[in-house]
Amino acid sequence: MQKAVDSGTVAGVVAVGASANGIAYQGGFGKANTADGTPMSMDTVFWLLSLTKAFTAAACMQLVQQGRVHLDQEASTILPQLAEPKVLEGFDGNGQPRFRPAKRPITVRHLLTHTSGYTYSIWSEQLTLYEKVTGMPDIATCQNAAFAAPLEFDPGERWQYGIGMDWIGKLIEAVSDQSLEVYFRENIFSPLGMRDSGFLIGSAQKRRVATLHNRQSDGTLVPAAFEMPQRPEFFMGGGGAFSTPKDYMTFLRMLLNGGTLNGAQILRPETVASMMQNQIGPLDVIEMKSVQPSFSNSFNQFPGQAHKWGLSFDINQQAVVSGRSAGSISWAGLLNCYFWLDSHKKVAGALFTQMLPFFDDRVVALYGDFERALYRELSRA
Repeated sequence: MQKAVDSGTVAGVVAVGASANGIAYQGGFGKANTADGTPMSMDTVFWLLSLTKAFTAAACMQLVQQGRVHLDQEASTILPQLAEPKVLEGFDGNGQPRFRPAKRPITVRHLLTHTSGYTYSIWSEQLTLYEKVTGMPDIATCQNAAFAAPLEFDPGERWQYGIGMDWIGKLIEAVSDQSLEVYFRENIFSPLGMRDSGFLIGSAQKRRVATLHNRQSDGTLVPAAFEMPQRPEFFMGGGGAFSTPKDYMTFLRMLLNGGTLNGAQILRPETVASMMQNQIGPLDVIEMKSVQPSFSNSFNQFPGQAHKWGLSFDINQQAVVSGRSAGSISWAGLLNCYFWLDSHKKVAGALFTQMLPFFDDRVVALYGDFERALYRELSRA
C-alpha cells in the first residue's frame, strides 16, 4: 500500500480485511485530504457509489423475509409507474427514439438482478444517445426525471448493469413509508453501530471526506471536487451513500456472519445464503463496455469465466488465483472502491480509494495484491 502511494498509483488508500474472528487487518496510507495533509484512516469518509447497492439489497431482503415484498411479484403492484414498460428499439431517420411494449412485466427479482432491461448510460451507447436526444438527466443527478429511461431489452432476457437498484430504493420507500435515509438508519446502520454512513452528509463527516482524484493520460493524479447531491429529489439506492472503511466492514462482517453481528440481527441466515446464490439462472454477467471513458474503463471482474449474479452481488464460479473461493461475492463502486466476501473461507476484504476513471488497472492490481496478502497471512494464523 505504501509503495502504491509512493509510486503515484493512489494518493491515498485504506485496506481492511476480516475473518470469522473479527478484523484481521486494517491500514490507511497516503493522504485523505491532499490540501491539508490529513492522513487516510479507517474513519475517512468515502463516497461509495455502487457499493451503496449492498445496503439497498439488504433492506429489500428485510422486506422480503417479512413477507411484505415477494421476489417474483410484478414491481408495478408496488410502483405503478413501472406498469407497461417500453423497450427502446433504436432511433428513426430524424434521430428520435423508437419504442415497443415490453414482452413481459418487470418483477422485483429483475430489478435486484440487473435483468430488468434498465441500463446505465456510462456502459450503454443507446442510453447515452437517448439522454443526448431527449435531455433526460443521468441517474447520478438524483433527479426523478431520470426514471423516465426506457428499457433496452425485455425483462429477463439478459444481464446488463443498470438503474434497477434505484427502483428498488423507491420500492423500499413505498412499502416502508419511510425515506431511504431513515429506513437505512433505523434498520441497518443504527443496529450495527454504523454512525458514519448515510446519504445526507453532516459537517463532521464532511471534514473527513477523501479527496477525489482524476487519473490523467500521463498517469498522474489531479484532485477534483466531488459530492453527491445534498438536496436530492430522491435517495439513490444504486449509488448515493457515503461510509467509512470501519462502517462498511461492519456491514460485510454482518453478512459474513449470516446476518447477525454483535447481537444485532439484520437478516436471517437463509436470507443471506439466498443473496449469495445464482439468481439469474442460465444468464451470465457480461462485460460492461465503457462508452464514457472519462468515468469508467470497460469492466469485467472475471474475464474468460462465466460468472453469475445474486441479490445483489457478482458471483465467481471458479476459485480466484488471488485466494477467494468459488461462489464468493463481490462488487465495486465507481470511484475505485472494491470488496469481496468469501463465505467458504470466512474472509472478507475491501479496498477504498476515490479516483476516476473506474477500474483503474493500477488500483485493480493493488486490490489483487492485497487479497493475496490477506489470504496468505490468514493461512499462517
